[in-house]
Amino acid sequence: MKKTDAFARYSRLPTEQNNPRTRDLDRVPLRRVLQKLNYEDALVPKAVAKAIPQIEKAARAISRSYLAGRRIFFIGAGTSGRLGVLEAAEIPPTYGVAPGTFTALMAGGDSAVFLSKEGAEDVFEAGKKEISRRARRGDTVIGIAASGITPYVQGGLAAGRKAGAVTVLVTCNPRERAKEAAIRVALDVGPEPVSGSTRMKSGTATKLALNMLSTASMIISGKVYRNWMVDVKTTSRKLVLRAERITATVGGVPQPEARRLLDLTGNDVKTAIVMARLGVSKAEAAARIRKARGFLKTILG
Repeated sequence: MKKTDAFARYSRLPTEQNNPRTRDLDRVPLRRVLQKLNYEDALVPKAVAKAIPQIEKAARAISRSYLAGRRIFFIGAGTSGRLGVLEAAEIPPTYGVAPGTFTALMAGGDSAVFLSKEGAEDVFEAGKKEISRRARRGDTVIGIAASGITPYVQGGLAAGRKAGAVTVLVTCNPRERAKEAAIRVALDVGPEPVSGSTRMKSGTATKLALNMLSTASMIISGKVYRNWMVDVKTTSRKLVLRAERITATVGGVPQPEARRLLDLTGNDVKTAIVMARLGVSKAEAAARIRKARGFLKTILG
């Protein structure tokens, strides 16, 4: 692409437009600056709400991949890539998912999470190579790009589609058709308070959408009973106490009994709950959970 063509294309991006409501940001009192930023932030949830039908489709795709024993990939650059890293890192302890099931790929490699690597996002072949090496039929590949046209992300989506994976694009550019994405989650947040700074409204909208994708997909995969994270992994003192509280509350037993059951099950909250509620052995509880494919609502109602 010629420089003049590239300039024109980027100038037309929704994420690069100038915001008329914030043109005086550098000449109003600090309190007013904060009020203006807060006003812009308040527009974000409404934009995310409009994308719920597409978020629903993507969440179902993630759940299908997970329940089939396949993998889910997040691929992005800059702020978008870092948000993917957060998702991949936080899902395993929260929902008891095996490490590697959710994987984040960042333009420029792992070190780019902490220090930006300029130009890494512009390499289509790098994203294509990362996904080609990993993705298989039945996986889900989620490209994250505020502009929607990041070459690294487009390369990853192209490779995912070729491999037979479900491809999803999460973007803040509703104009981008994204031919390589089977599902397009477009978040129309409007221009940023500071023109082009997509770590602001675009980043917030993307984080909200990713939260919804991962949380909803885990809920419909049996990782939540009512609103309790019943597959939580006890990797810290806080999470040990949370597991005890969930077991005691859902199992209907005192905390000491919850602790005893968790000790018997190796801190398996689901098994401890079923033992408490139904008065069955560890082996019987585990068998019922396997038969129900992990869905406690099937066992307990």
